[in-house]
Amino acid sequence: MNNTPPVENHSFTVASITLLESNPPTVVSGPLSAVFGSGSGFPELQFVVESVGQQFLGFDLRTTQLFRLGECQSLCVSEGSETVKERTYSKGITIQFKDEEESSSFHGAFEQWKSKVVIQGSRLPNGTVSSSKSKFDDKIEASSAKMYFDYYGQLLHQQNMMQDYVRTGSYYAAVMENQADFAGRVVVDVGAGSGILSLFAAQAGAKHVYAVEASEMADYAQKLIAGNPSLGQRITVIKGKVEDVELPEKADILISEPMGNLLINERMLEIHMAPFSDEYLYNELAKMSLFWQQQNYYGVDLTALYGTAFQGNFSQPVVDAFDPKLLVAPSVSHVINFTTVKEEDLYEINIPLKFTASVGTKIHALYKGG
Repeated sequence: MNNTPPVENHSFTVASITLLESNPPTVVSGPLSAVFGSGSGFPELQFVVESVGQQFLGFDLRTTQLFRLGECQSLCVSEGSETVKERTYSKGITIQFKDEEESSSFHGAFEQWKSKVVIQGSRLPNGTVSSSKSKFDDKIEASSAKMYFDYYGQLLHQQNMMQDYVRTGSYYAAVMENQADFAGRVVVDVGAGSGILSLFAAQAGAKHVYAVEASEMADYAQKLIAGNPSLGQRITVIKGKVEDVELPEKADILISEPMGNLLINERMLEIHMAPFSDEYLYNELAKMSLFWQQQNYYGVDLTALYGTAFQGNFSQPVVDAFDPKLLVAPSVSHVINFTTVKEEDLYEINIPLKFTASVGTKIHALYKGG
């Protein structure tokens, strides 16, 4: 399907518009022209004062919505950002048409320009980049993708990861101990999240860092990076999926989290495994429930919930940093070379697991493969 935008501009005469951002709202009377076009490389709606031919207001149609308020009146709003709880708008106007026919024609043109034009990797006014249809969209259901990006768009989730000092400290050490590799290089941070790894790369002397993040966390990353201007001047935040973003220059280094999602959508790359002793692991999990054994927590007895908390700790995946003495054998590593691996090799990942116990432990079952 060819999604080439219409060549000619669509122009409509409107009676007046009301600027909703001002207090009180400001009414701009006609004659005014509402012009649809793509002169800037993306679909846009411009309002022009006909008497002087001067544009005084514009909307990027990729982030704009249009609603009917009446037969001859419509509401036009530009979306600022969307989070789990709410959607915000950065600009809004009401449009008064001279008659219902003109209103209907305008709405038809709006839908045509908004639906037919597909611009991939287009630059938004805030300096980020937005993508349309992507390979990610082809492989992931829309509902799953929304949940995925909503989750990673939460600041609390990023805080939890940053407060994992084993994780964060390891990445910091890996970058700073290899400053010679980063100095003067172009770096791409895939799934940048809060942007912390991008800032590390800039600290290590990177020439420029492109922080690619598809979720709303890109907005927070932009704020954090702007708050560190000495580093931020060498970092560009790109809001979009890495499958579709086109960078203005070639990259020398790719940084990401291989124990997270790297370039594999919604999948954990299990490259580090080790057998644990049930006894030690049981004791570690049991300790987590001791909080609920307090009988005088600010005058409240918490023991009624101890059983529930105890069961809950043993009914979920164990994600934590434990003492190495829990291991009954050395860890098993599985290496994937991303310079040679093919995409189809990642559809099904088989990791051999073979180990010899170095301490006494309980074996629950033996399985002989067929």
